[in-house]
Amino acid sequence: MKKNTNLTEVEDKQNLKAKKFLVWLFIISSFMIFAGLTSGYIVYTAGSPDRGLKTILPQAFKYSTVIIILSSITMHLAYKAAKRLRFNQQMMYLAATIVLGILFMVVQFYAWQVLTRQGVYFVNYNASQSFIYVFTGFHMLHIFAGILMLVNSLTGALKRIPQVRNLFRLEVTSIFWHFIDILWIYLYVFLLLNQ
Repeated sequence: MKKNTNLTEVEDKQNLKAKKFLVWLFIISSFMIFAGLTSGYIVYTAGSPDRGLKTILPQAFKYSTVIIILSSITMHLAYKAAKRLRFNQQMMYLAATIVLGILFMVVQFYAWQVLTRQGVYFVNYNASQSFIYVFTGFHMLHIFAGILMLVNSLTGALKRIPQVRNLFRLEVTSIFWHFIDILWIYLYVFLLLNQ
């Protein structure tokens, strides 16, 4: 019986490693997509001086940057709490990260409203302004996926799944969440430098 238990543990670890590899592949492909989008923006705007953003970015982007950095901190604290077997703290920090992720999305939608009030629309004569919506919209899809992963981690903690799986979920979620945090900072700085 012990031999079967050890075999199951080895199979679980191999399955978890494969899933972690898939997450890294997704992150790398997402990075390449965003690199392609920003390169496309640079090429488009280099063709003519009239093709710049010609708009001031909403202050809401600044606030969303603070929110996403705070959410990375709470995500890290959730992972540390899980490693120390402090499950109530883990769940509290995960819940805080989810709330901050949702708040980030709300602030982004508000930023879009500010942009439309400034006359910056997704479809307009200046395609470089459309890139703002493409960058932030595609990033919000990643935020939404991250929130789903956070909810999955939280439900696992609530159900008291085995610690190996609990830590795995948190590790994968943490890797992805920190990636989208860094990605947002990159996009925000890129837009600031090109406004």
